[in-house]
Amino acid sequence: MSNWRRYIYETVEYQNGTAMRSRVYNGIMLGVIIASVVPLAVREQSELMLAIDRISVSIFIIDYILRWITADFGSKRETKWVAFLIYPFTLSAIIDMLSILPSIVSFDKVFKVFRLTRFLKIIRLFKLFRYSKQLELLFRVMKKEGRVLISVLMIAMVYIVVTALIMFNIENEMAIDKGIETNFQSFFDALYWSATTLTTVGYGDMVPITDVGRVISMISAIFGVAVIALPSGVITASYLDELREMKNKGKESKESVESKE
Repeated sequence: MSNWRRYIYETVEYQNGTAMRSRVYNGIMLGVIIASVVPLAVREQSELMLAIDRISVSIFIIDYILRWITADFGSKRETKWVAFLIYPFTLSAIIDMLSILPSIVSFDKVFKVFRLTRFLKIIRLFKLFRYSKQLELLFRVMKKEGRVLISVLMIAMVYIVVTALIMFNIENEMAIDKGIETNFQSFFDALYWSATTLTTVGYGDMVPITDVGRVISMISAIFGVAVIALPSGVITASYLDELREMKNKGKESKESVESKE
């Protein structure tokens, strides 16, 4: 019994691309994940779109079951049966389950009440992290540089709020003095403007109309360039380090295999 489960485990788990069947399975699942989100890009659900959704969900269910019954092989715990109990509560298993439930009729009715059906189906894209080495590498980089990225995020959030407060109050004061109507009717408008300015997006639908407001907008845009550039540099440097480490590991494993021969 253990042999066929081991065979399934080595197929569904992408073991560094060593097993051809694992590569084929990985490629099929990538295709199914991409196909499963196609119906979400179409407003009118035709029979073809429904068929794609049903087939992809059926494959996801089979994949979920296969991973569950082989969960003990990937577990580091001494008591293997615990792995079967813990697996449904792991992050990857939760993502798998959330991508399946909205397409099951009984659950679909519940999710429709809260307008969550299509949103939860989008979660299927997160399954790509399991099957794509590039996305997995990017996730490792972001996890490695988590503290730096969180620090930058906190700086950006504080700056957005502070700038929004300044703009909301000063712009309104200046607009009232000049007897004109400001674009910032609420604090949320100011937050929206601050976020788009900081990220240098600047849609142009929410702009200051006073000179003081425009000066604040220029300062915010300049600061935004620095804030956006900082995490980009950190991620790029860490990404290159990970690539070099993977390359060195590949060379070491190749040399060890050659030495054994």
